[in-house]
Amino acid sequence: MSWPVAIMAVYLCILGVLSLNGLHKLWMLLAFRKRPARGRRADLAEWPVVTVQLPMFNERYVARRLIRATGELDYPRDRLFVQVLDDSTDDTVDIAREAVEELVAAGIDAALVHREDRTGFKAGALDAGLRSAKGEHVAIFDADFVPPPDFLKATIPWFDEGVGMVQARWGHINAQESWLTAAQATLLDGHFVVEHTARNASGRWFNFNGTAGVWRRDCIADAGGWEHDTLTEDLDLSYRAQLKGWKFVYLHDLVAPAELPPNMAAFKTQQHRWAKGSVQTARKLLRRIWGSPDVSLPVKLEATAHLTANFSYPLVVVLSLLLPWAIYARIEGGLSALLVIDAVLFFFAVAPFVLFYGMAIWHSGALGTGRRLARLPIVLALGMGMAVSQTRAVAEALFGEVGTFVRTPKSGGAATMVYRAATRGLVGIELALAAYLVGACVYVTSAGYFASLPFLGLFAVGYAAVGLGSLRS
Repeated sequence: MSWPVAIMAVYLCILGVLSLNGLHKLWMLLAFRKRPARGRRADLAEWPVVTVQLPMFNERYVARRLIRATGELDYPRDRLFVQVLDDSTDDTVDIAREAVEELVAAGIDAALVHREDRTGFKAGALDAGLRSAKGEHVAIFDADFVPPPDFLKATIPWFDEGVGMVQARWGHINAQESWLTAAQATLLDGHFVVEHTARNASGRWFNFNGTAGVWRRDCIADAGGWEHDTLTEDLDLSYRAQLKGWKFVYLHDLVAPAELPPNMAAFKTQQHRWAKGSVQTARKLLRRIWGSPDVSLPVKLEATAHLTANFSYPLVVVLSLLLPWAIYARIEGGLSALLVIDAVLFFFAVAPFVLFYGMAIWHSGALGTGRRLARLPIVLALGMGMAVSQTRAVAEALFGEVGTFVRTPKSGGAATMVYRAATRGLVGIELALAAYLVGACVYVTSAGYFASLPFLGLFAVGYAAVGLGSLRS
């Protein structure tokens, strides 16, 4: 077998696997279109006691905003307990204590729980808080969120028999701050507007997203409680709870605004943790999911697709390396007849994502729909450009230790910020790939093979944007 044929064979195999991801996105779009109308349920005759847990670590810019917003929840004061779970090592502790004292002075039952160590990180803090929590329901908000006043009255009535968790959709406080936050908003809308809705509407499992949701305490206990052997304790507990037979409800129309990471390094830190944690959860639970006689085949298949989605990133990196050589093989190696197969596979690997995120934008309810749709190539380029960093996360999950829960820095709108992301990632590799693909763009232009130029350019722009953005963070 000649090297051009070998290159094309590997290239087309990878493209074929990635096209399956595209077909999966098309299935989600079909499931999304069949979503039932949720509406809002009537108020309860008697509201249950709810504990609102606010886990935080070194959040001086956003701690007070969150605690005050929690104090403005429209819920009976004698039924509400606010619990600030602060593991901070800086002045956030003092800020949180003052804000909690303000709540108490306003007649709200509130307490600060401060740990001297971060055993278990966020999962450990949530678990420690449960020991002094009150009531049968626990709402959780991360420090960068601002819960709407009607949050509890919109979620609590959905706790029918067997319902263990109710999740709201994330909104975006700073989506218009930069091209990066705008792109992040679209990526998250894909997850929350389409994915969650499609899974819940079709009877598949979906997950609590670590914040902006409410748990039944019995569900947490029955599932084994918060565990910290992965970096995504929320995803882990979600699947363990649903393995136990608990039902989850997703409220597409209830939006809890949150702050998006303001720079590339912070974004990469967040995405790295999510990718690594999801692969860790797959290693931990997939065998148990497939071995359960109580879980249907469609649920098992979708759970597998969900938990292994990040394995596509190593394939994207390899595809990036092979793409210029595959083009060369078609031009110089006499393999132009394979262009039809290549084009079909590339279409199914890319076009469904355009439709997917386009649908998410259209149904998000955010302003500037036309402008956001026009920026879809930027969103796709960002997703491709993250492939190197996310591949590292996958490798660490497969071959490394659990690792440290690294918080995502939040600015709270501050002009300057003392918090910085822990790492900028593999910037050198990203920029090297960008240069490599720019060279390929020059080659195809000189050869007059313009059909491949948009795809090469998308990869090149993505790696350059992520690499240069990391340097500026």
